[in-house]
Amino acid sequence: MRQLGEEKRTVTTSQEDFLPIEGTDHLEFYVGNAKQAAHFYRSALGFRLVAYRGPETGTRECVSYVLEQNKIRFVLTTPLYPTGDIAEHIARHGDGVKSIALTVENTERAWEETTRRGAIGLQAPGLLTDEHGSARCSSIKIYGDTIHTFVERSSYRGVFLPGFIRVAGPDRVARDAGLLHVDHIVGNVGWNQMNTWVEFYQHVMGFRMFKHFDDRDISTEYSALMSKVMTNGNEKIRFPINEPAEGRRKSQIEEYLDFYGGPGVQHIAMATHDIIDTVSKLQNQGIEFLRVPTTYYEDLAGRVGKIDEPIDELARLGILVDRDDEGYMLQIFTKPVEDRPTLFYEIIQRKGSRSFGKGNFRALFEAIEREQANRGNL
Repeated sequence: MRQLGEEKRTVTTSQEDFLPIEGTDHLEFYVGNAKQAAHFYRSALGFRLVAYRGPETGTRECVSYVLEQNKIRFVLTTPLYPTGDIAEHIARHGDGVKSIALTVENTERAWEETTRRGAIGLQAPGLLTDEHGSARCSSIKIYGDTIHTFVERSSYRGVFLPGFIRVAGPDRVARDAGLLHVDHIVGNVGWNQMNTWVEFYQHVMGFRMFKHFDDRDISTEYSALMSKVMTNGNEKIRFPINEPAEGRRKSQIEEYLDFYGGPGVQHIAMATHDIIDTVSKLQNQGIEFLRVPTTYYEDLAGRVGKIDEPIDELARLGILVDRDDEGYMLQIFTKPVEDRPTLFYEIIQRKGSRSFGKGNFRALFEAIEREQANRGNL
């Protein structure tokens, strides 16, 4: 019997994995004004505008902007009419992640395997074509109104997917911040729903549990949460799933559920090779980060051992450090990037560690609670 939080070391081979996933293909956000949101992601977070879809390309009901930074791809979609699924999603949730898209070897097989195991199918496998080739997509329902889209693009040579056109010329707004790839995507679910979705990822998608944190690991004087991290066979995909736990006051998960109107993506962790440089650029470009008390850094070397980065620089920027048996990691969290206190981002640099900063949980949770108190929601 494995102990709580113990990591299973075996990595499933592609021959054993009934749902081989090559990586995160893209994240699609439903937003109230995609043009303005795209400007924020370009000027503040450093993404480049690379593709577009809208009335000019034959799409009549919505507009989408495709943004990229290294291996990270965001799609911002807004409705052109006040009714319909996209408009209703925004009215209910505000701006948020609709689709977590995964690159797969075979979209039809991904659809068949997951729906056969109990997934609710939303879009059957379909072929998209244009002069640059073809791609296949399908989708299934996950927590709340969020979906997984399976994308098979090995036969496509266009900028994104058929139906989109390339945006020509250099992006004069984007200022690259050194963000490299999606490290993990965190979902918040309701009371006593975490294990339901853990079982979904285990049975329907062939994932396994990577880490488990309970309310003893993630708690303060006032509030707590529970979290289980699911990963796929090759460990390229990691999905922490959070649920509230009993506390004296409202937790960050409860606040999220109240303002988002149900389960959804809470935050996206993006990796960098140089967190000091990345965070410095993002702060200069207007991104606001959570801060912990300066006392956090007083015995940092004693807690985490020798690190390569200057502690005074980490303290100046508010970057946190944690160590496990395999190395250490550095992380920092933005404040919510929407007016509703829902979606935020994590910037992470891994130097051997494959964990999620357990040693920082209390400091981070208290920082979030200070923000909740300022909003009157604690």
